[in-house]
Amino acid sequence: MVDTKHIDRAFTPGAERGVGGEHTFAGALSFMRRLYTKDLSGVDIAVTGVPYDLAVTNRPGTRFGPRAIRAASAQIAWHGGSWPWGFDPFEDLNVVDYGDCHFDFGTPEEIASVIEAHASKLIEAGVSVLSLGGDHFIAYPLIKAHREAYGPLALVQFDAHSDTWREDRKRIDHGTMFFHAVEEGVIDAERSVQIGIRTGNAESHGLTIIDADWVHENGPDAVIKRVKDIVGDVRAYLSFDIDCLDPAFAPGTGTPVCGGLSSWQARKILRGLAGIDFVGMDLVEVSPSYDQSEVTALAAATIALDYICIKAARKRSTE
Repeated sequence: MVDTKHIDRAFTPGAERGVGGEHTFAGALSFMRRLYTKDLSGVDIAVTGVPYDLAVTNRPGTRFGPRAIRAASAQIAWHGGSWPWGFDPFEDLNVVDYGDCHFDFGTPEEIASVIEAHASKLIEAGVSVLSLGGDHFIAYPLIKAHREAYGPLALVQFDAHSDTWREDRKRIDHGTMFFHAVEEGVIDAERSVQIGIRTGNAESHGLTIIDADWVHENGPDAVIKRVKDIVGDVRAYLSFDIDCLDPAFAPGTGTPVCGGLSSWQARKILRGLAGIDFVGMDLVEVSPSYDQSEVTALAAATIALDYICIKAARKRSTE
């Protein structure tokens, strides 16, 4: 007899903890087969999509990113995707898929505040928010929501671009939002670090830049040490632009830049940052129409899962 207990775990999980054995090629595609729910009682991490791509400067299409990441996550959901962490994070944490942030694309001037309010609602429920973009502009309202709850935050940013280009007015742009975040005190520049940068910007605005060449020449362990020294014990927010990875590993993005990190380098660094007190994360700039064999979406899903493992590892170390 066929066991149907775990079919469509996105709706009928059978249990909140652990993973099941649903086929990778079938079933409802929530992130990592987690339960789709608006009930945040007892939830540790809420995954939510922010399908916004009206701030791009090159190729559009990241509005389809959350859907693509969810679909790709099915490939790693059957075993918890825990390699090489050595544990199933879903045994330690109750993780749900909250669905997407809804906004009216016809009123672009209101979208940032809608995203901020969406995140604030989740944060107020006591959960850590893992946001799937969408273009990188969404990080600005997301970080504002976290800053309101936690105070100024260190930013740990993986990216090919600094996204701190100066402008004399406040525009909706995925290349300037961290300039405004620093100017407004939303992030603590002295405690913040940008990893994988490989585009020019005459100003750092006080953030530490670990460019891609430095990563390649010095290795992940040296990067981990520098990041930990900079961030210290303050609360931090993790923002991962998939174009931090070289286009060989992540072709499906709007502004690819050659010379980036490999998937292994990025994951190795993330594992080394497990001791940092991250309060939230966004994973952005996946544009599936430019992807090849879901390689970008799969990298994104794996990196998002690494955040869940970081949170689980921190919980384990404090219990």
